[in-house]
Amino acid sequence: MRVEVIDKEIVTSSSPTPHHLTTSNLSVFDQFLPDLYVPLLLFYPNNSTTNHKGNKVDHHYSLITERSKLLKTSLSETLNRFYPFAGRIFSHNNILSICCNDHGVAFIQTHVNCPISKVLEKPHAGMLNQLLPNGIESTFESTGYLLLVQANFFKCGGIAIGVCISHKIADGFTLETFIRSWAAMGLGTDVVALPTAEFGVSASVYSPQDLSIKSFQTSGEYVYEDCVKRRFVFDASNILRLKFKAATAIVPNPTRVEVVSALIWKCAMDVSRSNLGVTRPSMLFLAANMRKVLGHPTLMGNLLGYVPTKTQESEATLQSLVAILREGIEKFKVNYDNEVSGDDICQHFKEHEDLMGKNDINNYTCSSWCRFGFYEANFGWGKPSWVTMPGMPIKNVIILIDAKDGEGVEALVSFKEDDMAIIETNKELLAYSSLNPIAI
Repeated sequence: MRVEVIDKEIVTSSSPTPHHLTTSNLSVFDQFLPDLYVPLLLFYPNNSTTNHKGNKVDHHYSLITERSKLLKTSLSETLNRFYPFAGRIFSHNNILSICCNDHGVAFIQTHVNCPISKVLEKPHAGMLNQLLPNGIESTFESTGYLLLVQANFFKCGGIAIGVCISHKIADGFTLETFIRSWAAMGLGTDVVALPTAEFGVSASVYSPQDLSIKSFQTSGEYVYEDCVKRRFVFDASNILRLKFKAATAIVPNPTRVEVVSALIWKCAMDVSRSNLGVTRPSMLFLAANMRKVLGHPTLMGNLLGYVPTKTQESEATLQSLVAILREGIEKFKVNYDNEVSGDDICQHFKEHEDLMGKNDINNYTCSSWCRFGFYEANFGWGKPSWVTMPGMPIKNVIILIDAKDGEGVEALVSFKEDDMAIIETNKELLAYSSLNPIAI
């Protein structure tokens, strides 16, 4: 597969950002998120020879021109509401903010010399990464943009839209809100866009802290390693089987996120025990969208915390791990159900970093993107047939995302090569999932 860049340009807001909105402070949550990019890929096969207004498309290149223009025009209009995404990060008195100066968003257009089916039939990280505008491990300093988009037009007329957004300004919820708003703008039904005022509210509620005068500092960085990434798909029927196996009197109704993350955690623990000959304490951190817990369901930016769960069981079972996960989630809700301050959030992240830094504990992180509405993103040529993100080049990371039917789960996992060699042959895991099946 060859991906050839046809055009690069900067897309700016269709209207200038009002003067009183030209500075958007980052919240204390944003401060603790790493300077890396959150990637997303949406695949749209060419299922029709008509555009969204019903006119016949009689030429491949006219289709590309039309859809590229629609993507850029609707992106420009969407940036009016998501104006910080077109800005630049700056620091003043050790506090990070966004200068909302309509600097713009990078938009790259490419031609891919194969049909989209070639990617969907056997997707792998090497191919998927070519469809993104920049590397996940890039920093804002290296790219110069908070948001980058790559529109990949395949030989067959299919499209893959690659998006990378700085984690300093957005978590999965914020990215989903933006994608759906952008698609709705392209379709002509701007029904999900949020009021402009939602930006900046998070920083007023959870004020940024001067970390230079605190007793600790966050590195805001991940250690990138040579990891192997794999995709395990749990279809709806296997999710039901897994829930049935995991159910107990303590947790009679486990969720699909609980059972899938517990099963992969169990596999990782088996690997550790096999390598060391003994069972080490093991922690799984669940990245949690804290909006509902904190009572701010629509705030933009990052409202992300980590639910710590731990076991020292020598023979952990799926049932026992699900129970541990449920207990951790319930404790987390209680701890943050009341008003919390910026100091409380700082303490939360300090405790998380301290636990992640312990050498006598195996640490794993799971982030669930399930129930985000990425599959609803219809720009005018139908909903995506597949939504995914390449795995992170960070060891011991599990990312869960919806299968297209909304019932199954795709698990995108990243482990060191020797560990992955054992995990991908785990009989229990393969009894409930398929390793990298066709994506169409």
